[in-house]
Amino acid sequence: MSIHENLLGGPPPTHLPDDPEPRELLASGAAPAEVAAKYPASSLAWAQLADEAFDGGRVVESYAYARTGYHRGLDALRRSGWKGHGPVPFEHEPNRGFLRALHALARAAQSIGEQEEYERCSTFLRESSPTAANTLG
Repeated sequence: MSIHENLLGGPPPTHLPDDPEPRELLASGAAPAEVAAKYPASSLAWAQLADEAFDGGRVVESYAYARTGYHRGLDALRRSGWKGHGPVPFEHEPNRGFLRALHALARAAQSIGEQEEYERCSTFLRESSPTAANTLG
């Protein structure tokens, strides 16, 4: 039996392919807007833009950035075989951009009074990765 075998019979975890360039640029201090412009499919760049906007009190802007990162992440998940449900482990670093964007979308939705979307995104995050839900808040 493989250590990664799902004994509950659910779908296997989805692991997005590594995309190190945007992650390395962000880690080196590059502006998230520049990284998002150069790598528009990077959920991580959009999530970082969402965090910066939220921290700056620009909640609607944060919502828009987070929604972009979320949808880019959904596209990547589907290309990786994800069927709309199942684990997206936070422990796999390439998944973190999507999970951060999902968290940022929930946070911004709650801030603008979109309770239904907040609950949907929060549930999706928790079901995709309990570790991400606990780590990101």
